[in-house]
Amino acid sequence: MLHTFAIYVDNKPGVLNRVASLFRRRAFNIESLTVGHTETKGISRMTVVVDTDEYGARRLEAHLYKLVPCRRVDNITSSPSISRDLALIKVAATGDARTHVMQLVDVYRARIVDVSPESLVIETTGTEDKIDSLVEVLRPYGVVEMVRTGRVSMARGLAPIKRNGARAQPATATEISGDVSSCSV
Repeated sequence: MLHTFAIYVDNKPGVLNRVASLFRRRAFNIESLTVGHTETKGISRMTVVVDTDEYGARRLEAHLYKLVPCRRVDNITSSPSISRDLALIKVAATGDARTHVMQLVDVYRARIVDVSPESLVIETTGTEDKIDSLVEVLRPYGVVEMVRTGRVSMARGLAPIKRNGARAQPATATEISGDVSSCSV
């Protein structure tokens, strides 16, 4: 089963390597990994998707909390959440093919972000399945190049996720960037 973790870490050099190395050392394959700044200065958020069972997910969460740069770890797999991917797809399109590709882009609610005489670059966001579907219908026209971000996920509602699956009170910036040595795993 795919498990999605939201990991809040210090925004410092080498943190991504330390987190990815933990997954490697424990023999877990990372299916998707995205990293970006958060609303709190000096804190970044990693969204990591890994294929494991419930026991493996609990083990990973415990090991992540042992890493010094990790401030908070939320397993949002079973929580109501929103997940999206982003893709840029370059398609070879001239003449009539260009018109057909533009119609497909409209159907998938994607956008054309670059036009050249021999190609179009399409930007799309959505679930992995939606993006996979768009890529498949564009293949006959000639997909020249494609890049995807991987999954980003966020729990629904105001309150962050407690580790036991119940909702917690909203976290303050000091709680995210504070000491996690008292956290039980």
